[in-house]
Amino acid sequence: MGLLRVGTTPGTVAAHPIIRTLAGQVRRTGVRREVELDLPRGRDGGMQDPLGVHLRAMGIGSGYVAVEAADVTESHRVARVRRDFVANVSHELKTPIGALQLLAEALLDATDRTIGGGTVDPSEEWAAARRFAERIHHESTRLGKLVNELLELTRLQGAEPLPDPDPVAVDWVIAEVLDRTRTAATARGISIVVEGDRELTVYGSDSQIATAVSNLVENAIAYSGEGTTVTLAVRRDGDHIEIAVTDQGIGIAPDDVNRIFERFYRTDQARSRQTGGTGLGLAIVKHIATNHGGRVEVSSTLGGGSTFTLRLPARPPDAFLPSAPSVEIETDPVG
Repeated sequence: MGLLRVGTTPGTVAAHPIIRTLAGQVRRTGVRREVELDLPRGRDGGMQDPLGVHLRAMGIGSGYVAVEAADVTESHRVARVRRDFVANVSHELKTPIGALQLLAEALLDATDRTIGGGTVDPSEEWAAARRFAERIHHESTRLGKLVNELLELTRLQGAEPLPDPDPVAVDWVIAEVLDRTRTAATARGISIVVEGDRELTVYGSDSQIATAVSNLVENAIAYSGEGTTVTLAVRRDGDHIEIAVTDQGIGIAPDDVNRIFERFYRTDQARSRQTGGTGLGLAIVKHIATNHGGRVEVSSTLGGGSTFTLRLPARPPDAFLPSAPSVEIETDPVG
């Protein structure tokens, strides 16, 4: 697989820089690490697909680190084909969907002027025409949101590391989320309460982190009753920052908890159609959390509300660091 090569000294074996970096991290921290990435096939690789490798490293005592490597090139190739297909189709759909939205808005304006201006009587036929126009506008808006989220998810699943993780003020993220979700919350009479620590910092993409928290809050609003409260709680837990979104909604059944982060998975199909959800919001949250070296957790009681907790590193995670040969591993002669 090209991960071990002839060392500079005769009779020695040198590990790939990725192996050296991974082993150095495990040696320093004592924590098992796993990483999956694509590696170029060398100078003579030509147009070949990169080599997909899943690496697992763990300490085995006395300063030694064991590294297990698995070839996952084919699964990576299939995933790339699927991502490219979804991205291309979604991109091509954006133009006709946009045109459909504009035509629906024009139709609504026309029915407003005709009925409101007294040109015709507000008969059942015109009432039906307006109802159909409203439905077209609603569904085209929902379809546009679905396409945008498909494109966003495809980018996130590309497994491209964030080039330079910037410090992101959590206070700014909360303010941005409140601004994005204020209209939806007001329409349902839902109060959003913010509590916990202030002046905390996470690292990564400010827009992606704001999108993840917004998706959690929008989800809480959609599945909560009118007049209830959604709580945004922020606290530091060691090397991580936790942003928890708690609602007083319908809750999630135990059998569904482990599947809600799957694409298009719906716990209640009828309810999802009413809320206009796409089934991609939580999948996007999961991938944003993973790409930032964090994770998202959920605890819920059916009929008693849910809490989604986004855990992000309070410092630049090792996953963002370049694969510099910080720790060299030269093995003894084989045999």
